[in-house]
Amino acid sequence: MPEFSVPFGIKKSDRKLNHEELVRAIRFSMASEYEAIQIYEAIQIYEEIAESVDDEKAQKILNEIANDERVHVGNLSYLLNKLSPKDEKAMKEGVDEAKEIISE
Repeated sequence: MPEFSVPFGIKKSDRKLNHEELVRAIRFSMASEYEAIQIYEAIQIYEEIAESVDDEKAQKILNEIANDERVHVGNLSYLLNKLSPKDEKAMKEGVDEAKEIISE
């Protein structure tokens, strides 16, 4: 499994990212969010803890944390689609293809 750490060798660049670098950074960030979901099993762990306690406030917070990973991927996907119509077109084609395969 690939390991994602940081997309750039330094934490803060002395210059602004150009459009292509920004698109690459967003793709990288999306991959990192998926990695967080898979490697740390964050969603499942937080949901299981929430189901194991009686404290409703704790359950609400834990479930919110679990959903954050999903939301982050959605945020980044939306931004990527706005910045890169090529990616948006490819994702739509993938969805359409999957719908066609499932309906067969």
